[in-house]
Amino acid sequence: MATAVAQTYDNLVTSVEAYLERTDAVTIAYIPTFIMLAEQVLAADMKFLGNINVGTFSLVTSQSIVPKPARWHKTVSMTMIVNGERTPLFLRKYEYLRGYWPSTTTTDQPKFYGDYDYTHWLIAPTPDAAYSVETVYYERVQPLDTNNQTNWFTQYAPQAMLYGTLLQAMPFLKNDERLQMWQAQYTQIISTLKEEDKRRLADRQAIAIDS
Repeated sequence: MATAVAQTYDNLVTSVEAYLERTDAVTIAYIPTFIMLAEQVLAADMKFLGNINVGTFSLVTSQSIVPKPARWHKTVSMTMIVNGERTPLFLRKYEYLRGYWPSTTTTDQPKFYGDYDYTHWLIAPTPDAAYSVETVYYERVQPLDTNNQTNWFTQYAPQAMLYGTLLQAMPFLKNDERLQMWQAQYTQIISTLKEEDKRRLADRQAIAIDS
């Protein structure tokens, strides 16, 4: 049995060139842009938040603003380690945190966290020690390029990446009789991926109930 070839950035570019049947330098130069746009559309169509990840970091005494991990997208949970025991931090709105702990120079054991901005969290109370923290969060998929040959999309949705990229090329090409065929292929693949996600969610909920 032949082994399936995993999709990479380079062979995706090669496939797109072959499907488009264009060899002019201008079209070839735009293929990375088509791929980037396809990644964004695919993530939106699947409501895909990104890969779930677990990270650890240490709070800094007397500092209430904490940097988020690279490519952070959404926080799932945050847990602080105090004297070897895990203590959850609870999510609150920015306004609540500022009202609850208005003086950033006063310190105590943290109880809450929230978004300060897109790249930072706000912790309250302001930490009185360098506590270790574990956070579960969704991480945005690292975009494909020549230096990053694979990501979630190439591993789990390679056909969607191909047809999604071809569709993004259509406004540039302005006229391609294969548009409807590529659109139908893409729509069918997205539908299948969504059904798989629904089944995984149902399985996860069943496990949670049984636990």
